[in-house]
Amino acid sequence: MAFGTAVRDRREELGRTLSEVSVEIGISIAYLSRIERDRENPPRDELIGRIACAIRMPVDEAFAAAQRLPPDLQGRVGDVIAAYRRQSR
Repeated sequence: MAFGTAVRDRREELGRTLSEVSVEIGISIAYLSRIERDRENPPRDELIGRIACAIRMPVDEAFAAAQRLPPDLQGRVGDVIAAYRRQSR
């Protein structure tokens, strides 16, 4: 599932409006709407974290939907790949 779709689905599950979430995370309604409609690439890491917090989505799940490693794992790409390879055997 694309990042924007995952965000929209979760926000709607919570019954939160675009306006509520955009105000909470400090971006425009239009920008959040474009993200949710996958008209924008997933935003910068810090904003992914704020969005995840606002919609009570696990941060790792948000980064997985964005097809990106969370910041705390970015310096350990080799370890992450090795762990994945061992697990998928």
